[in-house]
Amino acid sequence: MVLLAAAVCTKAGKALVSRQFVEMTRTRVEGLLAAFPKLMNTGKQHTFVETESVRYVYQPLEKLYMVLVTTKNSNILEDLETLRLFSRVIPEYCRVLEESEISEHCFDLIFAFDEIVALGYRENVNLAQIRTFTEMDSHEEKVFRAVRETQEREAKAEMRRKAKELQQARRDAERGKKSPGFGGFGSSSSSSSSTAIITDTLIEAEKPKPAPAPVRPSGSSKALKLGARGKEVDDFVDKLKSEGENIILPNTGKRPSEASKSLPAPVNTESVHLRVEEKITLTCGRDGGLQNLEVLGMITLRVSDEKNGRIRLLINNNDKRGVQLQTHPNVDKKLFTAESLIGLKNPDKSFPLNNDVGVLKWRLQTTDESLIPLTINCWPSESGSGCDVNIEYELQEESLELNDVVISIPIPSGVGAPVIGDLDGEYRHDSRRNVLEWCLPVVDVKNKTGSLEFSIAGQPNDFFPVNVSFVSKGNYCDIQVTKVSQVDGSSPVRFSTETSFVVDKYEIL
Repeated sequence: MVLLAAAVCTKAGKALVSRQFVEMTRTRVEGLLAAFPKLMNTGKQHTFVETESVRYVYQPLEKLYMVLVTTKNSNILEDLETLRLFSRVIPEYCRVLEESEISEHCFDLIFAFDEIVALGYRENVNLAQIRTFTEMDSHEEKVFRAVRETQEREAKAEMRRKAKELQQARRDAERGKKSPGFGGFGSSSSSSSSTAIITDTLIEAEKPKPAPAPVRPSGSSKALKLGARGKEVDDFVDKLKSEGENIILPNTGKRPSEASKSLPAPVNTESVHLRVEEKITLTCGRDGGLQNLEVLGMITLRVSDEKNGRIRLLINNNDKRGVQLQTHPNVDKKLFTAESLIGLKNPDKSFPLNNDVGVLKWRLQTTDESLIPLTINCWPSESGSGCDVNIEYELQEESLELNDVVISIPIPSGVGAPVIGDLDGEYRHDSRRNVLEWCLPVVDVKNKTGSLEFSIAGQPNDFFPVNVSFVSKGNYCDIQVTKVSQVDGSSPVRFSTETSFVVDKYEIL
């Protein structure tokens, strides 16, 4: 496919916006577009017309035409697909399809056209990617500007408050000076003491600062705390979160979605604390077929009491999926192979104190569809008004209890909110990110299946990829620590365990 030019023109052939992707003169472009209306046959349903040298592929847009000028040996099917994408880009920037609106947003359209085609060949992009590339939006810049504006407002408010305090002090001083003239018997001492106090206050308040060595104020002025986050900043950040923006929190460096993947640590932890953590990465096709499933797990040990440093862990491995185990280099591998015990090669040494030490890792990689913990089936079907989408889930691994399950379905932009039909659970429509989030608090053996139906304008490909996130307090590979004992005497040691199973990537393409 070689695309020569893309243009928006009137029905008379007048070019409003034209972008050439190969070297062409303006006269040739205007001549091609001027000849275009004369070549159309009004009685036929074709959307293309050919001459001896070029092919016109066009689509009517109310009183205008979206026209692609291509070579005659280009692929007509690819041309039509490209034309469809061009036609969807124009309403993104122009509210009404009129000459004045097209002329006003001509540069926005040209920038978008450049994202679709480069040197006459179409780029592999969709509408959402084009919008992202052309906007070049920075959430960090928005937050920075909001913080700066809030600090300026707080500084002005503090300045007004100080000015009011000084005015009040002056008024009190004036009242204090007048009060001795009206005093009777016994009022002289109280008036003089009041005057003295007010005078001292005025002198202290209006005392000028020494010019040579300015002193930084030690008071709690919010305007001078550059890192302070006021209430208005928190409100702005909360508003961005409610609109679907991912805000990086300064104190943790994590996004909220990443922070939610980590289960909270148990409140009561023993001197020997174990964390059993697993992460799943899954990629599956929309028509079935597991492309990749990988589960990475680790047991992390933390010892906070020196007397429990020389210990051994008994591992109970009930996994029958073919998981691959790997111990830490300092762990006695022979002991682990023979007795499923994790202990140091040198039994006289202790595990590090107050440090998280990974003692055992495992990895499971497969393409067996029966091992998918949560299957997602998304069926978009075209209808007269757009698409009817049916999506359902099924928990295949019935031993798991999944919490905070969120199934994110992309939806087309600029077509309004979806019309929800049958629904298990709750849903959120994020119009800013063009995502419909299906939220399920718990998925377990009691509600192992569920479905969602909605209707919206679009095409079946618009609703992929589907992304899934969840957390679980039970692990996928049945590997647990059942006993902790001392090296000397094998006496049992009290220990606490924290288990988590989270999603690293889970998508249906």
